[in-house]
Amino acid sequence: MKPLTRWVVLASVIVMAGALVFPLWKITLDAPQYPEGLEMQISSTGVSGNVEQINDLNHYIGMKKITNDEFPEFSMLPYFISGLMLLGLAVYYLNSRSMLYIWIAVIIILGTVGMIDFYQWEYLYGHQLDPTAAIKVPGMAYQPPMIGYKQLLNFLAGAFPGIGGYCIIIPGMSLLAVGMYEFFSHHKFHFPVRVKRHHHALAH
Repeated sequence: MKPLTRWVVLASVIVMAGALVFPLWKITLDAPQYPEGLEMQISSTGVSGNVEQINDLNHYIGMKKITNDEFPEFSMLPYFISGLMLLGLAVYYLNSRSMLYIWIAVIIILGTVGMIDFYQWEYLYGHQLDPTAAIKVPGMAYQPPMIGYKQLLNFLAGAFPGIGGYCIIIPGMSLLAVGMYEFFSHHKFHFPVRVKRHHHALAH
């Protein structure tokens, strides 16, 4: 690998450690009766923030209670992130281009699976409602957005990556860039150049 690529690999491993410490994602709720807003942080080990207040509100519309016990992912996420970091260190020390490609593929696959799992969790919580809930709005679902803002009754729900999320997103994008750089520079693609021939008529 090129020296620049190795430094990007090492820097990516170091930055990824932040995903073990800081929230990966955060969900916010803003409403007139909560001028300071409510926020729930999703970390690699569980949820935190105004979880109890959000659960109290969700109870009136029939949503399930949000608890760490409901998510087996929290018991696995730290190991997945640590595994990615160890694989990155192996790429750095072995200076292997093939392992770099494998590492990038693993990051993309795990990231995609994680986002699909997150979407399914939001969908189930927003659609599987208790029919005996105090507040029922026919045809209304309360699935929060994966990213961006969405109006849910009188609440404006927002979802964005946390610092820990960016500690995975930024290294992932950086590694994809250097991976493409390594691939194209190693194979040294040459594109055929067409030479135009001009035919000159001979004067008789």
